Amino acid sequence: MEQTRAVAEAARRAGQRRRGAGSGHDRQLGRQGSPLGRRRKRGERDQAIGRSRGGRTTKVHALVDGEGRPHAILLTGGQVADIRGAAALVAATAPSASLIGDKAYDVDDLRGLLRSRGTTAVIPNKITRVNRHPFDPVAYRARNVIERTFCRVKDFRRIATRYDKLARNFLAGLCLVVAICYWIN
Repeated sequence: MEQTRAVAEAARRAGQRRRGAGSGHDRQLGRQGSPLGRRRKRGERDQAIGRSRGGRTTKVHALVDGEGRPHAILLTGGQVADIRGAAALVAATAPSASLIGDKAYDVDDLRGLLRSRGTTAVIPNKITRVNRHPFDPVAYRARNVIERTFCRVKDFRRIATRYDKLARNFLAGLCLVVAICYWIN
């Protein structure tokens, strides 16, 4: 009888160790719930899907030449600032004479990177900038080339409305569209 009681007590204690932290409920076992940091998180972050005011979105960052042909493409989530991928795009291409960007790219780090590569930055100053950099408004007019590139690429419905769940599939479709529109001709 004493042995039976000891076995029952050991079984009861083993069951309590598996339960959640002191909850006392038999349905909250330690093996249920979130992975508790033991495994990598999957989902939107790895697939360049982010939240912005318009909902779940993906940003396409591109570096194009003077004729509008993309040389480097990067995908990020919709909430990611434009400047985050700028250094990677610039590093992925050969140095050029000038780089035209909007006010979102007015950061000293990017300007320093461009200066070290011998590239002239044609980026308007943010209104809050204390130390103003020289700006050429005539050269900045050529910025419409990137806008026309995105307009032409978004003529393809699959690119304009991202139907792909995986970022690699969306990027592959984007590269295919760019090759058809700009590089095969």
